[in-house]
Amino acid sequence: MQQKFVSQAALAVALSFTWTSHAWADEAGKTIIVTGNSLEETLPQELATYGHDIAILDEKRIKDIAPLDMARALELVPGLYIRSQNGPFSYVDIALQGSRTQDVLWTMDGIRLNNRLYGTTSPNDTLPASMIERIEVLKGGESLFYGTQAAAGMINVVTRGFTDDLNGQINGSVDNRASTSVDGYVRGSLGGGHRFVAYASHNQAEGYNPFSVSQPSLTHKKYGYDMWSAGLKYQYELAPDLTLNAQWQHTEAKIDNLAPSRVNKSRNDRNEEIGSVRLDYTADDGVQFFLKGYFHDWKTAYVQILNPIPAGPPITVFPPGTFWGYRDWGGSAVVKLHLHRGLEYLVGYDYQNFNGRDDVLLIAPTSEQVHAGIFQVRTTDEISEKGRIAAGLRYNKGDGTKKTIWNVSGRYTFSDALFVEANGGTAFVFPDASALYGNDPCCETGNPNLKPEESLNLNAAVGGKIGLGAGSLRWKATYFNRRITDLIDYDYDNPAFPGGTYKNVEDKVKSEGAELEVGASWDNGWSALASYTYARVRNSGSSTQRDRNPKQFAKGGLAYAPDDQRFGGNITVSWVGDVFARAPGGFPRRNYGNYALVDAGVFLYVDGEARRNRFAINVENIFDKDYATRGYRSGVTDAGVLDGTSSRFEFYNRGVPRTLRVSYGLTF
Repeated sequence: MQQKFVSQAALAVALSFTWTSHAWADEAGKTIIVTGNSLEETLPQELATYGHDIAILDEKRIKDIAPLDMARALELVPGLYIRSQNGPFSYVDIALQGSRTQDVLWTMDGIRLNNRLYGTTSPNDTLPASMIERIEVLKGGESLFYGTQAAAGMINVVTRGFTDDLNGQINGSVDNRASTSVDGYVRGSLGGGHRFVAYASHNQAEGYNPFSVSQPSLTHKKYGYDMWSAGLKYQYELAPDLTLNAQWQHTEAKIDNLAPSRVNKSRNDRNEEIGSVRLDYTADDGVQFFLKGYFHDWKTAYVQILNPIPAGPPITVFPPGTFWGYRDWGGSAVVKLHLHRGLEYLVGYDYQNFNGRDDVLLIAPTSEQVHAGIFQVRTTDEISEKGRIAAGLRYNKGDGTKKTIWNVSGRYTFSDALFVEANGGTAFVFPDASALYGNDPCCETGNPNLKPEESLNLNAAVGGKIGLGAGSLRWKATYFNRRITDLIDYDYDNPAFPGGTYKNVEDKVKSEGAELEVGASWDNGWSALASYTYARVRNSGSSTQRDRNPKQFAKGGLAYAPDDQRFGGNITVSWVGDVFARAPGGFPRRNYGNYALVDAGVFLYVDGEARRNRFAINVENIFDKDYATRGYRSGVTDAGVLDGTSSRFEFYNRGVPRTLRVSYGLTF
């Protein structure tokens, strides 16, 4: 068995390469892509120069794999295990350097997206991948500037940036399961300091059966979606170095919400509004700042109709229009001061106001307010051009909760061939509304006595660059260690709550491991990168890996995409080691990992050097591997419903089967 694992891991690391664009130090070949100079926009990349671990996916690399949603694009990121539970635009399972899904904060252009009703859900249905200009992933504790739920990292999706020249794209695709996608954007300048970006998209699919086992009573068997999204961004130069930015995005989606038995119709009809206004002062005179307000409104009209057993008329459990949703709004301000030689100071304030309710899982109207003060001091090149250090504090005051966290980080570049960096501090995660107040007979009951989670984080890395003929070889080795107190977890062993409840784990939980990345690029357009992650996630004193967290995984690929050629291609491989989960209902804990997925794609610019008309073919899951995306679950069998017993069966959510997608894009 050990020999089998070694050979599998070696094969995955040796043959699986991907082409994620990383933020290495300038001296070590860093590639930084910036579409603006706002303090908020540049903050993630500034943090990277002070020792924070960042991965950046740019538009070109995202386009090459032809993803439909954010989750598919994020599969390229080393150290991030991510699986869409039911295919595109569905919820995801995440483990970022040994984390859980709820430990990672999602933002879009700096706007908080995480759902405070349910921390384990994700905003994967918020934005199609076609509208993404880049994705920034900060790994490790990032609560200093980003607050709760950034305990293990932050994912910031950046939409199309502003330009002075009028340009745009129109794209369309279809796959072998009759899924279609149409999108486009246009951007440019109106003169007089006015710039704009307008975009829209439509994605729809009949879907596939996402369950490994289905009961005969199930008649709605495919997970499908129909999603519209449109947005507008506006920028105006009020004065030199003073800019006003505004944006709004509207999304409507009909997304199936299935179970493996009795479902006749079950769907979430979603309506989402995201907006922000930001004022940026970017002069290099010792003072920079941004002042921002944001609004995020997310509503769902739910419907569930079940087939009776034995046969009869359908049973309406939740009539069309049953509500669940939330509204999140607030504001933030950060000022950067360079008052004297050698040091910079960042001072900020963050306010969040949340309210929401769920008439499906019976969460009564709930609200919360959070105020936070932020302070960071950092060295500048005036002290050292090779070494930088930063330290900061964040004080949070919520409804009945006060927390102060700290962060210290640093980076030193010895030469082009070697750098070291580290980032350490504390973080916190508030219990979500479901864990606190859920009160549905079908599911876990909330525990209003839950305490927030607290964690101590450390990321430390060494890396560099080595010349390689007409190209270069980059390498990086990272050690991470996270210790969590009062981790919030499910409790299915309390007889007072037969459907389960929530608890704070008594023992500390440790997430410790390492990540290795090796990448190469050549002047002729070839690029490659391999990564391997080991994450040991266990309760103190236990030898058992925690559920739904892979102990080992590797990913990568090989790409050919020269800027001066009309064609290119890529191949990616992702290997996942052991991942365990236990289905409620007395079933044993089972392994649903140990598999490899292979994807490939080719593209051709049919107009040659003009490179305006792009034709592409991509195949996801080439070998049609049947794999689980979130572990084993349990449901009541048809027989169990018939005879009144609690007869149950195990099933798992199936990953995307082999899918061939053909796409065409016109750039103007």
